[in-house]
Amino acid sequence: MTVFLVDLEAVETRYTAQWKSHVPTLLEEHGHEVYVISGPHDIPAATTPGAFLNFGGTNIYKAAQVERMGRLFTEGRVKAGDHFIFTDAWHPGIINLKYMSELLGIKITIHALWHAGSYDPQDFLGRLIGDAPWVRHSEKAFFEAVDYNYYATDFHINMFANNLYKVRADDIKDKVVRSGWPMEYMLETLLPYQHKPKRDLILFPHRIAPEKQLEIFKGLAQALPEYEWVVCQEEGLTKHEYHTLLGEAKMVFSANLQETLGISMYEGAVVGAMPMVPDRLSYSEMYDESYRYESRWTESFDSYLKNKHMLVNLIKHRMSKYDDFAKKLPAQVKFLHDNFFSATKLLENIK
Repeated sequence: MTVFLVDLEAVETRYTAQWKSHVPTLLEEHGHEVYVISGPHDIPAATTPGAFLNFGGTNIYKAAQVERMGRLFTEGRVKAGDHFIFTDAWHPGIINLKYMSELLGIKITIHALWHAGSYDPQDFLGRLIGDAPWVRHSEKAFFEAVDYNYYATDFHINMFANNLYKVRADDIKDKVVRSGWPMEYMLETLLPYQHKPKRDLILFPHRIAPEKQLEIFKGLAQALPEYEWVVCQEEGLTKHEYHTLLGEAKMVFSANLQETLGISMYEGAVVGAMPMVPDRLSYSEMYDESYRYESRWTESFDSYLKNKHMLVNLIKHRMSKYDDFAKKLPAQVKFLHDNFFSATKLLENIK
């Protein structure tokens, strides 16, 4: 049996760079023969503003992967019982793969990790395309062609079922797996950034995009000048510089309107920066109430203005009691690692 890994193009400042090496290694450590299907390296390096990837370049990458899959079939490399893993379920190649498998009579198993889609009104697809029939039917086709559809949180599963299929999550449970992402490496990667001297630093670790509500962070910075406030993406940081800032920060802040997992909050917690997250989205199931605040306070900028004093007071309280909140972080990190940042369920289904 071969596990064919259809990977994501690497963005050096994002987790996709680590996945390039970590995911194949993880599969090999569990006894699998792995064949990685990548795209070309000479695609445009720039990302679309507010996104991780370039919307033109990513299709160059995926098209090359589709060609490679076709050649693997014609060369007789794909055998019955093989597995294909798409590290991003929003991949037209899933349909091409299913087409070849079905018509050539080679039974394979397809796995795919869902990150976002039109079913999320705050995602690029949701905001710019919405419920256009072509995109909704495409996502349903991907879902139906895949044998195991993976989601990192129950929040994501419920949103997918409710918005795309207009059903309850239980109604699609036979094709859904709630599994953490393959990020076991993060604890070791972040080890050098732990136990750094802390300063009164609060970070905005997210992309600069409408659903991340940067204006709320900047409003808080004006209201609380006694702290240092840094928008990481504005600094042009390398990954090492970013992790160093995380290690020096006391708090990482979110007012996000979209979050199906939230990697930066986990990174912060690992290196001793307490998360400050709204009680909504994936955060509600992931974080202890010690690190959450009332969702209504940041549901919009107007909501923030109405509730600003409460959020300001809570930030001041948590910053002043940083040592107390930091003591709870190891237990929070263990919970996050065990349930959301390790690919146990994915590995269990490859057999």
